Amino acid sequence: MESIGTIELRELHLDDYDELKASMTEAYPNWPGAYWRRQHVETLIKVFPEGQMVVTVDGKLAGCALTLIVNYDLYGDEHTYAQITGKFTFTTHTPRGDTLYGIDIFVRPEFRGMRLARRLYDARKELCERLNLKAIIFGGRIPNYHHFAAILKPWEYIDKVKHKEIYDPVLTFQLSNDFHVKKILEGYMPRDLESKAVAVLMQWDNIFYQQPKGKLSTLKSIVRLGLIQWQMRTYQGLDELFEQVEYFIDAVSAYKSDFALFPEFFNAPLMAQYNHLSEPDAIRRLAEYTEEIRERFIQLAISYNVNIITGSMPFLDGERLLNVGYLCRRNGSWDSYEKLHVTPDESKFWGMVGGDRISVFETDCGPIGILICYDVEFPELPRVLAELGMKILFVPFLTDTQNGYSRVRYCARARAIENECYVAIAGSVGNLPKVHNMDIQYAQSVVFTPCDFSFPSKGIKAEANANTEMILVADVDLDLLRELHTYGSVRNLKDRRKDIYELNIKNGQANL
Repeated sequence: MESIGTIELRELHLDDYDELKASMTEAYPNWPGAYWRRQHVETLIKVFPEGQMVVTVDGKLAGCALTLIVNYDLYGDEHTYAQITGKFTFTTHTPRGDTLYGIDIFVRPEFRGMRLARRLYDARKELCERLNLKAIIFGGRIPNYHHFAAILKPWEYIDKVKHKEIYDPVLTFQLSNDFHVKKILEGYMPRDLESKAVAVLMQWDNIFYQQPKGKLSTLKSIVRLGLIQWQMRTYQGLDELFEQVEYFIDAVSAYKSDFALFPEFFNAPLMAQYNHLSEPDAIRRLAEYTEEIRERFIQLAISYNVNIITGSMPFLDGERLLNVGYLCRRNGSWDSYEKLHVTPDESKFWGMVGGDRISVFETDCGPIGILICYDVEFPELPRVLAELGMKILFVPFLTDTQNGYSRVRYCARARAIENECYVAIAGSVGNLPKVHNMDIQYAQSVVFTPCDFSFPSKGIKAEANANTEMILVADVDLDLLRELHTYGSVRNLKDRRKDIYELNIKNGQANL
């Protein structure tokens, strides 16, 4: 080997991408296409820059380590690579987490033997200690296993590697760097043919970890939901509408609710003053309120200590008219979500178009999903969210007839069973005589559960009175979902025949 001038360990920059891609192609020669896409690297650098590290030799990128911070209790020891990375959206990363999770580490072949991987692992350990995280965890590959799969079960292979009877370039190295085996993960990364889709869950414990004062050791198991069944009525302006909004938030907060859920287009009464305009023009005037409404909700979430799901409202993205809503967390942060499938009427009368983003959102009560009305009638979407770790699905809706309501209700009920999750739906009631295309509403807000021995036999935790303004408060137990996943009478998520069918998101990401 030629003499080495300088070795540098630093954060990954987006300018490194071309060299990073070339390095991964060389590091994984038997895994075509196994390199990070530019948008993935950009997102990782944005959400957690100090967790993305590279080592260079004389200015040339020689190795890389990529990490996230996660609330490990949300995923437990039975997770997949797609779940822990949020299907490469990295929405699973949270600065409030307790575990540093390694999602990739590699060294370019020409630089192996220089102990560069050890430098990267040591840097991860230093980061874990500095951020006061409990542990480093990752699903480690066993790339030599395919040579022995016909004669050894995964645990037998691991045992022989431990006793140095077999050499595995990844597992052998990890064991020598103070990582211990937690368990075997089958199906962790289906496209890792060398490892036969098997990963070894590895852990390194931070002995210097100290529980932060005043911080709970785990996320709460019992989550209280507050659903607002909103009465459509005439309001003279935004201030008057928010008097009613704050009244309901105050009410659910008084019951110590963790979430307040508003319906789809709850702010439609403000269109009455634009009733002289065409329907497309009137809805676009309503969109002018959206950002101010979001800011008001953020302040209410902080003031009343409740996570608010704002239902939905029109939003102009350039020339596109979208149906959007906001998750306003009680710590002051917020995220947006979009309706992906607009109804024929939304398209015909308003010129509204569907969005293109689907995400699981981290909260202080665990990962949640939000789908607007019509979207819950497409079973693929909740399944994607379930694969990404969602435990509670919120569905703000607006339906005019009992037929329309029944479609939302029964689809939402099925989603709870299919995806082993809770589903909360909230809608509006009453009439709006001075708003075109919004004149009548029908709703009955409900919290649905799976159907098994630990849950209500009919799968209904609580439901409001039909077509009456009220709030519905209900507790859901997340621990029951974990038990169902492992010990349920049927296990809808585990028993799917992935050997004959699969779900794929069309954006270049891996199959679920």
